[in-house]
Amino acid sequence: MDERQVLAGGGVLLVEDEESIGTLLRTYLGRDGYRVVWVRSGEEALVELTRHPIRIVVLDVALPGLDGLEVCRRIRAHSTVPIVMLTARDEEPDRVAGLEVGADDYVTKPFSPRELVARIKAILRRAEPKTVDTVLQLADVIVDLEGREAMVEGREVVLTAKEFDLLAYFLECPGIVLSRDRLLDRVWGVSYPGGTRTVDVHVGQLRRKLGRPQLIRTVRGAGYKAVEH
Repeated sequence: MDERQVLAGGGVLLVEDEESIGTLLRTYLGRDGYRVVWVRSGEEALVELTRHPIRIVVLDVALPGLDGLEVCRRIRAHSTVPIVMLTARDEEPDRVAGLEVGADDYVTKPFSPRELVARIKAILRRAEPKTVDTVLQLADVIVDLEGREAMVEGREVVLTAKEFDLLAYFLECPGIVLSRDRLLDRVWGVSYPGGTRTVDVHVGQLRRKLGRPQLIRTVRGAGYKAVEH
């Protein structure tokens, strides 16, 4: 199968310059029925993303030329496609940097290919449009679950897949204190190496993007809750 063939229904854009890891991931993803476009540089990734209906990007941080963080930043400038970052560094500043430029998940090498596939499946389940037409609202913030759109005062706010899922969960549970562990389990769905710091980063990004810092209130020692005022 040509790794750059047009993908029926969308597929995985794999951006990995290490031959052994790229081959392994393409094999595992292929076994699970995913069509894979595999490129080895950030520049190629940006080109291929415009050529194919990509459902998710698996992006190595340490790439020749444009590094993964810059590629992620450029993708986020015009797309909300889910992004999973791969890195050999398991330091919190590196994980936070990836999340702050718009990554939805973060996997540290060496990793289990099965776990990565499970993470991809979990992200795609949450990113797919819902079959039930449901609109959630709190104050002037509206979330359309079917259309996967978020609006403030009628103005659309562009969110990543994880930011959208996190906001939707807050709006599903107004006034209820949600612990970081509960949010991590509900939104990310699997054990995440970034820990609960991941939740804090995404909450901060939601506050900034929505322009409503008081919508998600910090409850000291307990977590967060969504409030109208």
